[in-house]
Amino acid sequence: MAEPAETGTERNESYAERLRERVYVGFTALAVLLALSSHAHELSAGAAALTLFITVAGVLLAGLGADLIAYTVAHSAVPGRSELRQFLRVARGGLASVAVPLVLIGLAGLGVMRLPRALAISQVVLLVTFGVIALVALRRVRLPLWQRILLVAVLMAVGAFAVVLELVAHLL
Repeated sequence: MAEPAETGTERNESYAERLRERVYVGFTALAVLLALSSHAHELSAGAAALTLFITVAGVLLAGLGADLIAYTVAHSAVPGRSELRQFLRVARGGLASVAVPLVLIGLAGLGVMRLPRALAISQVVLLVTFGVIALVALRRVRLPLWQRILLVAVLMAVGAFAVVLELVAHLL
């Protein structure tokens, strides 16, 4: 039996879920990259990549579990195939958030750059990605340009503040 087509509101909610997961995973990856940076001279690129991948996989699995439970509680039913596909699309989008950092760490493993540099560039990439995610998402929203720019700046500032908090935590 064919599934009903998504309405505009459902499409927007689905899109918002994927964006939210990418930002969550991005912040998690940023924290991991900062922690790895403080020990970069003691790590191999393989260990750094594996740490990042395992952490992100854990966050995505936790999100998937949370989606399953939340759906069941909200609807008093087990999710169907279309809901499960949506949950997996959201998780897959979150995994895409760390593609560039993993490539950069891989390049460090191949000797193209040093691991500390790969980790630092990865952090910048994630911060810029937050801005790009916000820009792409907000192009669909009917807000004055100045409000969209402000929202992009807020997301990037939150990302930068997260970096500062992580640095302070490592200094303690």
